[in-house]
Amino acid sequence: MGKLVQVATETVTSPVSSVTLTGINTDDVYMLAYSGMTCSVDTQQNVFRVTKSGTPDTTLNYDYAYKILYAGQAFGNGSASNQNAVTSTFQGTGTGEATNGILYLYNFNSSSEYSFATIEDVSLNFVPYGEGRQGGFVHTVASASDGIHLFMGSGNITGGTFTLYRCL
Repeated sequence: MGKLVQVATETVTSPVSSVTLTGINTDDVYMLAYSGMTCSVDTQQNVFRVTKSGTPDTTLNYDYAYKILYAGQAFGNGSASNQNAVTSTFQGTGTGEATNGILYLYNFNSSSEYSFATIEDVSLNFVPYGEGRQGGFVHTVASASDGIHLFMGSGNITGGTFTLYRCL
């Protein structure tokens, strides 16, 4: 990989219920980068789903695991199996509380492989203190995924820039 080609982007400047970025149509690795993601409801988690033909898949086929790095506290772990989505960092609504992250998306275009991703994110969370996560998820359905859908556990996404890239 030596080059990123932008596939889709969305900048949120007023509240939206979700952001969906599609356009995965090759067997390349794709990357989702998001910055300045903010929310309307305090202490809510960022949530991800894969899309099938542009529609978020809500089946109980998501498994994920993380190492959680807290500023000033012990590290933690997070994991779940057979979920209807992937949850990540908790956010708040205070000044400066936002999340930035990168997901690398693998096998999304394959109809015979599971879609999976690595996730790295960092935030000033609702406490507020610094929090980072390193981990990944797998969507345990052998069918093509064409994008990624982001939303909050409750409320709206109120800000951020979300960009999907193809890695060449």
